[in-house]
Amino acid sequence: MQLYFKESGQGEPLILLHGLFGSSDNWYYIAQKLAAKFHVFAVDQRNHGQSPHSSEMDYPSMAADVAELLAAQRLPSAVVLGHSMGGKTAMQFALQFPDLVGKLIVADMAPRGYEMMHDKIFAALLDLNLPAFGARQQMEEVLAPAIPSLTLRRFLLKNLGRDAHGNFFWKINLRGLADNYARLRAPLAATLPFTKPTLFIRGGKSEFITMADETRIRELFPAAQIVTIPEAGHWLHADQPEEFGQLVLDFLMTAVS
Repeated sequence: MQLYFKESGQGEPLILLHGLFGSSDNWYYIAQKLAAKFHVFAVDQRNHGQSPHSSEMDYPSMAADVAELLAAQRLPSAVVLGHSMGGKTAMQFALQFPDLVGKLIVADMAPRGYEMMHDKIFAALLDLNLPAFGARQQMEEVLAPAIPSLTLRRFLLKNLGRDAHGNFFWKINLRGLADNYARLRAPLAATLPFTKPTLFIRGGKSEFITMADETRIRELFPAAQIVTIPEAGHWLHADQPEEFGQLVLDFLMTAVS
């Protein structure tokens, strides 16, 4: 699968992987900061953004997508940074293709399985009758009872496009994501650990990486550092972009492969 990506900067290749319902646009500020020292590829994962849709979606297949991207760009290896679902893809990629990864950074995600957190979101979005709406604001109002956060509603509705007739359509493969949600929540499996430099960054106001997760993290990633941004939630690179970006740069410039 040929993934869509936005390319910037020069230097060592660095792959950025977004989370569920996201796209390469989520990395705009961080990509600019990192492009001063790295050759950045901000990627749309399958079923997201401008990348192809597929009925198959699990972490081994998404890791293989990243390997295909590196091969197509003739990159022998890369630094990989992923957030949330993209963090799991990044972890799987490092475990599955360790020779292709120089350093690994995971933003607020552990390798464990997660409970259902997005079922109401999927149900609300799938219930939208897109042809009935003329403006995003109308959909924001309809979604409010199921999704109280206006910020989240607007984030989700960024996945809408308009066709040549002005009608709304989903750029994401919404049905495909919903059908594969159990696979996206599943824990990662690995036979061998990834032993190269690894950084886990968690949000102090998030529960996606708990103290209990540290044991499994160090089993799979024995060289891992785990740091916390106290005033950040799950969207730590949006909540605290300066601190997040500096942590990433400091790790990449000092960690020895």
